[in-house]
Amino acid sequence: MSGNEASRQKPCHHCKRRSASAPPEDTSAIHYEKFWLYRHCSSVQQRDRQAQKAGQLFSGLLAMNVVFLGSAFISSMIFNHVAITLADVWILLSILKVLCLCWIIYYLLGTSRQPHAVVYRDSHAGPIWIRGSVLLFGSFSILLNAFQIGYSAILIQCKSRVEIVFPSIDILFICTQAFFLWRHSKDCIQVQHNFTRCGLMLTIATNLLLWLLAVTNDTIHLEVESQLREVEQRFEGNETTLCRCPNTTICKVFQKGYILVYPFNTEYCLVCCSVLYVMWKNVGRRISHHLVPHVKPKFKLQGVVFGPLLGTATVVIGICVFMMYQIQATGSAPNRQVFIMYYSYYIVLLPLMSVGAVIGTIIHALEKRELDTLKNPTRSLDVILLMGAALGQIGMSYFSIVAIVATDPRDLLNSLILSYSVLLIFQTITQNVFIIDGLHRQPFVAATEARHPGHAGQRAVASELPGEEETTTSSKQEQTQIFPSKEEEMKEEQNREAYDQRRVSMLELGQEIRKASLSYLHSYSHLSWKRRALREISFFLVLCNIILWVMPTFGAHPVFENGLEKSFYGYSTWFAIVNFGLPLGVFYRMHSVGGLLEVYVTA
Repeated sequence: MSGNEASRQKPCHHCKRRSASAPPEDTSAIHYEKFWLYRHCSSVQQRDRQAQKAGQLFSGLLAMNVVFLGSAFISSMIFNHVAITLADVWILLSILKVLCLCWIIYYLLGTSRQPHAVVYRDSHAGPIWIRGSVLLFGSFSILLNAFQIGYSAILIQCKSRVEIVFPSIDILFICTQAFFLWRHSKDCIQVQHNFTRCGLMLTIATNLLLWLLAVTNDTIHLEVESQLREVEQRFEGNETTLCRCPNTTICKVFQKGYILVYPFNTEYCLVCCSVLYVMWKNVGRRISHHLVPHVKPKFKLQGVVFGPLLGTATVVIGICVFMMYQIQATGSAPNRQVFIMYYSYYIVLLPLMSVGAVIGTIIHALEKRELDTLKNPTRSLDVILLMGAALGQIGMSYFSIVAIVATDPRDLLNSLILSYSVLLIFQTITQNVFIIDGLHRQPFVAATEARHPGHAGQRAVASELPGEEETTTSSKQEQTQIFPSKEEEMKEEQNREAYDQRRVSMLELGQEIRKASLSYLHSYSHLSWKRRALREISFFLVLCNIILWVMPTFGAHPVFENGLEKSFYGYSTWFAIVNFGLPLGVFYRMHSVGGLLEVYVTA
């Protein structure tokens, strides 16, 4: 009896490891939050709830003050670049990055390794395409800093050393933050709540300031690029640069590479902010295991035929239009026809996307799937980001509508821009409704389809295809033939064996192709028409949003280069509007891809 009692009191090694991943059964393992303002609460749960709200409030105030301080520095650099220079802003951001690095390293080595620190993990947070985009955009941001370091190192005689130190710290910050988000984006930390919230909010504020600096620099770059044509016409042939590059070819490579990968830096900052915000909301969160879905839907390219075909055609045509636009718009005098071609492509594409989103919303209303009413910080953030990022495109479209109606709406180019602006507003609203409605639907799980969708197709293939027995019997019949010479018989036998091997390999290849095609058609035919329609629409919209993200990201900005809005509102005013709307529009397209993939997976 004593031995049994001792074995009950001392858990084995496997039980200790299991307790680290399973939720604690007793309340002693739960670390309730404490805060000095609410230490006299009678209920432990009430004190925990009030302490959680107070921790979120104080960490939010910390982030707000950091963002205001950094915004004041960046604004002073723009409007009074003599007192506050770009180097001063870089020094401030470098200090913030070092503080964030210290906290991330402490979280990785200290906080996350404490007992019962990560008891719960949010299955909805940090999906694979979000974490993959963090790694992708982070890699391009590292490449951007490498180009900046190389360019500054070549011109070291007329460049500040801060221009080399700042991107070096940025590379270390990007690598550490990307690893942190990849490994711990699903954590619901249960220890050191207030310190973790403050660290997350400090990192969010730093990324927001990096995004703000990148946006202002990109705006200045567009302004200089647009005014460069007039300067080249007046001062052609005059050397006015004070800092001359010793190797022109290498400098051009660094400049072109820097301009090419520059937009990915802004996307990286915004994606990191969204993931960090979800982590901040999950601090101290306790998830009931009966609410966690056991069968998680995965991305499979099944049940779609027309969506990929139409989407691929849209992407190919969009790339051709984009290349023609870039070739002609970067010249000394942009052709009017290139703007007509660009806006005509949008006018044809946007109604198709709007009709698809409206049909998808109607199918959602006809479905019998129930709404998912559980608390989900990731889904709430997705809805907020979709609605907030859509304001950029909608705001720019309304400014364009007012400018065109007040000037000359009967002109061909103006009428195209007017139609483009109206259709863009309608497409953005319908797509948001379709995505948000799809995100709030419970995943469709069909047991009959999830078991073995391709068995019938495989049996049909096995019955249709000739077996290997016929091949072997025919080869044996051929081998019984008698030849007069032994050498000729050996050569003929070798040729026969090689022919038989090629024939068998070709038959196996055809058999595998036929199995895959019949299995795909079998899975497609067994889906209901509602699920097929939702998957077709979602996949088509994914490809459309990808091409609509690529075109403005890599330099197609007709809203500034056509000159209509710029002449109506004035140079500085329209630049401020573009500065607000263009980055949000690019982020909206990228974030819509993630939401549409979620709708496709759960359909």
